[in-house]
Amino acid sequence: MRETIKKNSKKVSYFMKLKYYIVALILLVGTLFGLVFYYELDPSLLAKISFYINLANPNVHIVKVHEGLRKEQVAEIMANKLGWDESEKDSFLNAHIALNSSNLEGRYFPKTYLIDKNDTPAEVSATMFEEFSKQTDKIRKSMSKEKINEDTAIKIASIIQREAGGKSDMKLISGIIWNRIFSGMKLQMDATLQYAKGSEEEGWWGRVRPEDKKIDSSYNTYMYEGFPPGAIANPGIDAITAAYNPQKTNCMFYLHDKNRKIHCAVTYDEHKRNIEKYY
Repeated sequence: MRETIKKNSKKVSYFMKLKYYIVALILLVGTLFGLVFYYELDPSLLAKISFYINLANPNVHIVKVHEGLRKEQVAEIMANKLGWDESEKDSFLNAHIALNSSNLEGRYFPKTYLIDKNDTPAEVSATMFEEFSKQTDKIRKSMSKEKINEDTAIKIASIIQREAGGKSDMKLISGIIWNRIFSGMKLQMDATLQYAKGSEEEGWWGRVRPEDKKIDSSYNTYMYEGFPPGAIANPGIDAITAAYNPQKTNCMFYLHDKNRKIHCAVTYDEHKRNIEKYY
């Protein structure tokens, strides 16, 4: 009788432990998937041992960089997460000088990174530039290289990223931008004015006012024809894809209503009617 009780007791203890292990495993898996979902990490990371090693490393920080930020905003995020001082922020912002390149605004690819706090600003920027190259190499490009090179694509993509109400607008806005370029019309994009007047003190993306159209800046596409001299933000993969793959449209103008739904127009008179209707 005692033998039976002991055996049953051991079985109960074994199954209780097994239950705890299963519950713990479920919680761990749930936490990992939640982490991937919350930070928009690549799910394929779950299959890599290095991912778990990095998570267990106290020096590694999860840094999320949103689409459409200026490089100054990206530098601020990195500084806050990695404990950089002003000189390290400057080093990050001036990475193009060390690379003997032009301004690399537009190539600080937005995503969630696992970064060791001991990495130098140059190493962090290099990681972002490598990710940019890796992601853009995958894009199917419907426009030929004669029409659009990478620099031009990134300028357009950065405008699309700031102007669009969402992913569904992007290819249409790309088509309208190209229509304006091919017709010889000025781009007249408000987002370029925001970039021209943006500052840390007044805000990087302040509201555009009528007088801003008179700002004497090469980024003012109301004043100057063609593309701005550089990108105005760091676009995500959807905006870059849209730059290379514009939607065919006869529209030359567009606006977003209060619900961020886009309305485009072929003529300026039609556009004015849209303004009266939706504003």
